[in-house]
Amino acid sequence: MKKILIIEDNLEVRENLQEILEISGYQVSAAEDGTVGVELATTEFPDLILCDVMMPKLDGFGVLNILSHRPDTSDIPFVFLTAKTEKEDFRRGMNLGADDYVTKPFYKDELLSVVETRLKKSERLKKFNRTEEGLTGFINEAKGYEELKKLSVDKRSKDYKKRDTLFEEGDTPRYLYFIGKGQVKIYKTNDIGKEYIINIRNAGEFIGYTALIKNEPYSFSAAALEDTTATLIPKEDFLKLLHANRDVASRLIKMLADNVAEKEEQLLQLAYNSVRKRVAEAVLLLHDRYTKEGKQDIQILREDLAHIVGTAKESVIRTLTEFKEDGLIEIKDGAIRIVNKKKLEGLPT
Repeated sequence: MKKILIIEDNLEVRENLQEILEISGYQVSAAEDGTVGVELATTEFPDLILCDVMMPKLDGFGVLNILSHRPDTSDIPFVFLTAKTEKEDFRRGMNLGADDYVTKPFYKDELLSVVETRLKKSERLKKFNRTEEGLTGFINEAKGYEELKKLSVDKRSKDYKKRDTLFEEGDTPRYLYFIGKGQVKIYKTNDIGKEYIINIRNAGEFIGYTALIKNEPYSFSAAALEDTTATLIPKEDFLKLLHANRDVASRLIKMLADNVAEKEEQLLQLAYNSVRKRVAEAVLLLHDRYTKEGKQDIQILREDLAHIVGTAKESVIRTLTEFKEDGLIEIKDGAIRIVNKKKLEGLPT
């Protein structure tokens, strides 16, 4: 039986939701505010969360932000409950990474349809098996999300003979490598040209993702220990998978981290900090250019800013919203104005 957590401060709405879901065969928990909701989410680990936007103590945006950055809750489908008069709240919530929304007052059929659809999508994403066919299935499922419909994933398989090099230390990363078969050694070379192996990667494992996320040269080399086949996913598509949709991103991170909780947390922080840092650097760059022209406000389409950053438009919008909430920038009629340049410059990588 699937478990659903309702976070809603209105008692009548909360009880109505609970009754509908329980009659439909779901196990339901309920919280009257965001703080209680976070506590239940991190102890009961529901299969899906229905969360109101406006609540006392901790609103829905705060709940989503906390749960998105925890490895054990980051991949729980998150659906906002929002009044029809709260269009701006809905848009903001989706930009922050919610998977879907239900407007209040809602119809029973609409509610159940959203719940069933999100649970099915989440289950399909979780069924990744460590084969090339499994990777293809995961990517095809990711394309079903609105933010990833334009995902190209021009991936290709490449065969390597024993001792062939996949990439060398200092190379600019261009692909995420997935080993379909064979073995690959990860090694470094010292000042006198002697190499030492630091890891061996087997079929079903990924290589090179840290350099892609950090957008810096490889810190090691990779070469085939035996005849090997690898799938190469272009950097642009990898970053879209990582940043465009919360559900897809969290599942991808679990795949990269082999479901090791400590490693998942490191990757979550790295991915989160990386996109924040890149957006900050792009805004600072544009600020300098606009200042030279005597302008304080940055006028740029979010899609164009996303191209500069090298990530999805939705990720840029989400990050700018966070910057605004943190008091780093102001946004008025789409224009961006920096209000705390020093803090923006000091964001972690």
